[in-house]
Amino acid sequence: MNLLVVGANGILGSNVLQAGHERGWDVSGTYHSTRPAFDVPLAQFDLEAAGAFDDILAEHEPDVVINCAAMTDVDDCERNPDRAHLLNGDAPGKLAFHCESAGVEFVHISTDYVFDGSADEPYVESADPNPVQTYGESKLAGERAVRANVTDPLVARLSFVWGIHRSSGDLTGFPAWVRGQLQSGDDVPLFTDQWVTPTRAGQAAVTLLDLVEQEASGTFHIAAPSCVMPFEFGAVLADAIDESQTRLVEGSTDDVEREATRPTYSCLAVEKVESALGRPQPTVRDDVAAVVDAFRYI
Repeated sequence: MNLLVVGANGILGSNVLQAGHERGWDVSGTYHSTRPAFDVPLAQFDLEAAGAFDDILAEHEPDVVINCAAMTDVDDCERNPDRAHLLNGDAPGKLAFHCESAGVEFVHISTDYVFDGSADEPYVESADPNPVQTYGESKLAGERAVRANVTDPLVARLSFVWGIHRSSGDLTGFPAWVRGQLQSGDDVPLFTDQWVTPTRAGQAAVTLLDLVEQEASGTFHIAAPSCVMPFEFGAVLADAIDESQTRLVEGSTDDVEREATRPTYSCLAVEKVESALGRPQPTVRDDVAAVVDAFRYI
């Protein structure tokens, strides 16, 4: 299998690239500005130039492309909606078009933020999307653009992504911040009025490649089955590094002023991917335990 990862220097992309390499696949990747420290073919590529993606395909000749690149800063998307729609909406459609024209399988990564948060149980893949901020709107536009250019593509929605960046080896995302606060002796304010299903990037990468090997298509949610508040997630992290939970402070999303609205409930149902692969998705505790050594590293 020849795999090309678009956005190989992101947290998810770095894990997908490594997971492919560990399977013995031929892997290559693109990056926007900072070249990741992987000893594989890499090309600098800007999503703004997505119309020229055929040159990248001709150079690397992949069997499958996994698009992990996006504008992911939710507040920055709100401040720059045109750019968000260009990178998250228009560009994926162009990448998909070039892949379809070249007979290359295309996999696209989306987000739980396509939903509005009004549900009271995890969103299934067929639930009606209704984003409440520019980021979600642009990512939904990207899903639709991909589906308009590829016959029954594989689209994966992730939630609250965290993990180890496989180029640098650094823990990233929400857990890295919680660990830093705890180990510095500071209080850790954590929301108790938001619910998410965290996605560990390494686990998501393995799941994505398993779906590719099965030639799966359609939309899949990839996340932990644990629908938790950030406060609960913080408690799991504190336990993992043997820190007291006494400095975890209950907080509210209303306490923080941000450009973009966040859905208060964006938990994803994962029964579809579990059924497809014949195994359960790991819980939040399972995911933390899988990389616990990285949490203890200072």
